[in-house]
Amino acid sequence: MGQDKALVRLGGRPLIEYALATLREAGLVASIAGASSEMPAYAPVVKDAAPGLGPLSGVCNALASTSSPCAVFLSVDLPLLPASLVAYMLHHAQIAGAFVTLISVNGFPQTFPAVVDRAVLPVLQAELDAGHLGCFSAFKTAAASLASPLSVLPVEMLAQSGHVAHPQDLPAAFWFLNVNTPSDLKRAEGMLTRKIA
Repeated sequence: MGQDKALVRLGGRPLIEYALATLREAGLVASIAGASSEMPAYAPVVKDAAPGLGPLSGVCNALASTSSPCAVFLSVDLPLLPASLVAYMLHHAQIAGAFVTLISVNGFPQTFPAVVDRAVLPVLQAELDAGHLGCFSAFKTAAASLASPLSVLPVEMLAQSGHVAHPQDLPAAFWFLNVNTPSDLKRAEGMLTRKIA
């Protein structure tokens, strides 16, 4: 994208504002993990103890810095996620006692958003220390180490049952549009413009 993705503008707002708004609308206190020097203007930043190791390092640092029993993680490039999805995931994780809760789209589990219990931090940290930097594989390893499979919720079923909905009536198929390229950004702009107009 030619710049820090968090600061890429969509609909006149940087992508970081969409992620933070989603967390806040879900009733959560939002902070930023693995952030650049410009991020404290948007929310408190969890310092990365090992910069350059990717999202898993940010997840570990965030879990280590919170006193909450679990944390919700969003990636900055999913600006179309509705807050109701995050709130439902958190509720499900608490009721089911799941150590890691994810969403699937068309049967494929997504790495983010994720609800992660602090109990898995030692396993995630061990994966990071061993150089296994993939979040999804670390989540699977962590859940398995506690004899608990990943809890994966199908987004289509949640939307069809009315448990989650987008405030602008975007279909669930669009919620996971990753904004990674200028053409992705243009598609997201088009979706927001059509629904807002």
